[in-house]
Amino acid sequence: MMRTIKAGTKSPEVYYLNELLAKLNYSVMVTDYFGTETDKAIKDFQLKNNLVVDGVVGLKTWSALLEKNSNGFSANGKLLSEQNLIDFSNQFNLELAAVKAVNEVESNGKGFLIDGRAKILFEGHIFWNELEKRNINPRAYVNANTQDILFENYTKKYYVGGTAEYVRLEKARNLGSDKKIADAANSSASWGLFQIMGFNAISIGYGSIDEYVEKMNLNEGEHLKAFGMFLEKNNLLGLLRSKNWASFALKYNGPAYKTNKYDEKLARVYAKYA
Repeated sequence: MMRTIKAGTKSPEVYYLNELLAKLNYSVMVTDYFGTETDKAIKDFQLKNNLVVDGVVGLKTWSALLEKNSNGFSANGKLLSEQNLIDFSNQFNLELAAVKAVNEVESNGKGFLIDGRAKILFEGHIFWNELEKRNINPRAYVNANTQDILFENYTKKYYVGGTAEYVRLEKARNLGSDKKIADAANSSASWGLFQIMGFNAISIGYGSIDEYVEKMNLNEGEHLKAFGMFLEKNNLLGLLRSKNWASFALKYNGPAYKTNKYDEKLARVYAKYA
């Protein structure tokens, strides 16, 4: 059962709430924070559905939201079980709490959106680099319409979350007819439960970026498999075993980990599960 949440709450349940609201065409940012826009949207939803308009998402409001989204994603066969995580931890000699920490911090513990597609986050500065790797000049595509998908330096100002990330990805894929542009776009998104960037696909063992994207849309078991491949290829198992969160976050998330405080988040969530 979903727990009761309200304005100011920061939790995985809020992320799911914002996904549901976005699917109902409310203009909310799909994040795990219950902010002003979420509060405004939920009060409007309560008003339109004959509920007490208090902004508190309890049993009745959750039930109404889930009923309105009843055609959404609910394929349990796609989802990981506790036993899957236990088996993975044993396979790689890792603490279960450490695996759960990465899982929760990277994707709030959900690898799929409510419409059944793999969760993604598109990175415009990576797209710039991936185009250059393919001998395509990104500056030739810079204009007012591409400012949210193509930029030289990291920024999170264009993150929108949820299904809206696919709008950005599709815009990038369709920037030109050259297949290399679509490959660069897919390589510039992080995918699934463990948010592994597409540009890692071939180096960790996939035949192509297309194969990687296809596997990421199958089930969370494939996300877990990719996570194991990534840890092995990048020598991260030792850091995760020792809970060296800063070094792990640097190699897993890149230099931006400091800005996003990934190491602090990992330590905090690990402590919760340990």
